[in-house]
Amino acid sequence: MTAPRQTFAARTCRDTLPVVDRRSFLQNTAAGFGWLAATALAHEWTSRRAVSAAETTKPAGGYVSPTAPKPPQFPAAAKRVIFLFMEGGPSHLDTFDWKPELAKLGAGGKSRPLAPVVDFRPCGKSGLMLGAGFPELAKQADELCLLNGMKTKTPSHHQAIVSMHTGSENFVRPSLGSWLVYGLGTESQDLPGFITIDPISHNGGAQNYGSAFLPATFQGTRLSSGSRSVPNIANTHLAPGDQRKQLDFVQRMNRRMLAAQPGQPELEGVIESSELAFQMQTSVPATFDIGDEPRHVRDLYGVDDGTTERFGQACLMARRLCEKGVRFIQLTSAGWDHHNNLREGLQGRWDAIDRPIAGLIADLKQRDMLKDTLIVWGGEFGRSVADDKGDGNGRGHQAKGFSMWMAGGGVKAGYRYGATDELGGAAVEGVMDMHDLHATILHLLGLDHEALTYRYAGRDFRLTETGGKVAREILA
Repeated sequence: MTAPRQTFAARTCRDTLPVVDRRSFLQNTAAGFGWLAATALAHEWTSRRAVSAAETTKPAGGYVSPTAPKPPQFPAAAKRVIFLFMEGGPSHLDTFDWKPELAKLGAGGKSRPLAPVVDFRPCGKSGLMLGAGFPELAKQADELCLLNGMKTKTPSHHQAIVSMHTGSENFVRPSLGSWLVYGLGTESQDLPGFITIDPISHNGGAQNYGSAFLPATFQGTRLSSGSRSVPNIANTHLAPGDQRKQLDFVQRMNRRMLAAQPGQPELEGVIESSELAFQMQTSVPATFDIGDEPRHVRDLYGVDDGTTERFGQACLMARRLCEKGVRFIQLTSAGWDHHNNLREGLQGRWDAIDRPIAGLIADLKQRDMLKDTLIVWGGEFGRSVADDKGDGNGRGHQAKGFSMWMAGGGVKAGYRYGATDELGGAAVEGVMDMHDLHATILHLLGLDHEALTYRYAGRDFRLTETGGKVAREILA
């Protein structure tokens, strides 16, 4: 049998190229790995030095805070965000996603469909269907933009919560608030640009408001509701004048070192946090002491009612922080994980947040601030169509379809976007995942989610990674 005839090209390659075994190849090329690593490090160092220099020095050489206000990339509808996070996964089927077909199916049973535990009613001129658990919020229905086609990747609390806050369920990434302050800075120079009030300490904890590889100046500051929101805020050892002199002396040395060794985010963080801590000794008591609020405002938020006091104070503090120019404010309401005790559990949550949230919307509107304040409400996922425990009073986790809502800040008012299927089990129209949500929020604040990047470990990172689509249908 005659061997196949070789082409001229094949014979030439075989006859002219030396035969190299694996060991020889590694011995001759290993030195190049070091050069590749050195090139990447040099590029990283040069990029960070350029970014740092652009953010921290004026043309004349004076220091500029990395959190100083920056212009948006294009005209923005919103200036700030209030994120109302409902930890535990609130049931969309009993709050904002009306499913009349589900209501016909009875009282559940193990793994059987469970009807909504409350009636739904058309609200406002828009006729949006809301669950009866929100009588006060129903009065603000014409300000709401319901997002009924939300979905996320996993029905696990930890991963879904971290994904909602950072865009990644598996890796440590900067949080949404940190990206916003990085991109836009903050108009408040005596308060942090990103404040989270009463955040959860589990399911991601500080990762949910951390800055990860972004400079530390952009991380969230954890506070508690009430006038004593920051413990030990007062300096009992030095008078303000003496403390100012001491701080100026230390800061001169810090800035001298930063000028000699630019591109040091840790040192920038020390400079920023020291100055901010000094300013907060005055600004925090003045901002968080709500004792000067008139009676009708306190009643609006329910701050003197035992049921609504805690969340009402947090909502009122959020309005005051907006007035001070804080960029991103997060409030947390925990306890929405209702595998059982659904009726009673939801009633407790509704009673605690309904009046304060409605009061916040009304107050911002009365002050002509709602138009440029974006309010976002929602949890990490929704609840199952089926009865979880078989007692007709609980729902399991559901990631494939749930509801959130927005108000103010450039979104359509009195509008419903997206839908789940007939029984509410999965998003089928106007579907939005976490990257879509983040892309839309950034867009409303004048930031292109694909262009807002930070170089780290040799590549450009962004909040939405390789995904994200702006929900233009909800833009006013």
